[in-house]
Amino acid sequence: MIEKKTVCQIVDEWLEGKDYFLVNVTISPDDKIVVEIDHKDGVWIEDCVELSRYIESKLNREEEDYELEVGSAGIGQPFKVLQQYLCHIGSEVEVLTCDGRKLHGVLKDADEQRFIVTVQKKVKEEGAKRPKMVDEDLTFAYEEIKYTKYLISFK
Repeated sequence: MIEKKTVCQIVDEWLEGKDYFLVNVTISPDDKIVVEIDHKDGVWIEDCVELSRYIESKLNREEEDYELEVGSAGIGQPFKVLQQYLCHIGSEVEVLTCDGRKLHGVLKDADEQRFIVTVQKKVKEEGAKRPKMVDEDLTFAYEEIKYTKYLISFK
């Protein structure tokens, strides 16, 4: 069986000096290898083909047969690595918390421990006839959420 560590090392070699980053590598028991990469400006099919050929050049089909799929992390899919959060700062995201709240807001900041989303909230000020929308920053530790994903807008 092909080891995940081996494939990750090969991908890391290809990524060196490029703005792409590795999101995930999965290898099924029947040696189907799926490599997901991402880039702040999106992933080009030509680069996926180039990476696929590079991986194939480093693995020996004579020793072990495998199926290889290289693609982007997928727009609208939950973030899997910190780099995805960093690339989407300033973008609209959807967050599903572990307690079941689904929030929409703008990703404001992220680091290894936590991330901040600015959401709009209705607040009725004292003496006002109507509530008004105000921005509120919510901070989450990664273990407090089920997922965060980029919101696609067609406006």
